[in-house]
Amino acid sequence: AKKVTPFDAADYLTNEKAIAAYLNEALATGDTAFILHALGTVARAKGVSKIARQAGVTRESLYRSFSKTGNPEFGTVMKSLKAMGIELHAEPA
Repeated sequence: AKKVTPFDAADYLTNEKAIAAYLNEALATGDTAFILHALGTVARAKGVSKIARQAGVTRESLYRSFSKTGNPEFGTVMKSLKAMGIELHAEPA
């Protein structure tokens, strides 16, 4: 029997280029829940405790914010993005 392990995108987000591509794809969906989940995946790839500490929130709060039912304040999202080393940019639709 073959051993199968659950897929975790965080295992493949090993460099900044991969992280940017992953988040850009998530943002392109326009699905808020999926985008929050993607941000949580990036946080796990980079280390949730480290990101939470740099963003000035608790680890538990960060997990809740980026869960499927999360509803973080925009300030929390921005602080978390900064801690992850990610910048948002706008361009015309």
